Amino acid sequence: MDREKTDLKILVSACLAGYRCRYDGKLKGDPRIERLVSSGIAVPVCPEVLGGLPVPRIPSEIQGERVVNAEGKDVTSEYHRGAEESLRICRDNGCVLAVLKAKSPACGCGEVYDGTFSRTLIRGNGILAGMLEKEGVPVYTEQYIETVLKIIE
Repeated sequence: MDREKTDLKILVSACLAGYRCRYDGKLKGDPRIERLVSSGIAVPVCPEVLGGLPVPRIPSEIQGERVVNAEGKDVTSEYHRGAEESLRICRDNGCVLAVLKAKSPACGCGEVYDGTFSRTLIRGNGILAGMLEKEGVPVYTEQYIETVLKIIE
């Protein structure tokens, strides 16, 4: 996408933009999102890293109001700190929508893992996705990137 065609800015999960920031340290970028970042349309963030968590890190899931890793450590404060910093970056850059990583305890939108580490999904949002929605920023997962591309054209 040509940067001159749009002044819209969107927030994206850094892992989808090809950054090595996933919990497992693997690369899982989406070439379409990587192009949006390189064109200056998309602003990448990783709430977990911004909150101070390492790469790789122990997987975490939402359990009620808390975020807990698979070893039982409460990492709620790190997730909230990273989500708040991501929200600040969103505001500072004038991002009008977000494309975030599905199922993530930070970025998941519509469904997240249930907190039992059994790979069971439940309805809900990750910490950042919930904050963005409260701010009125529409949130999509990478599964809807084609819809987002049509919106920003």
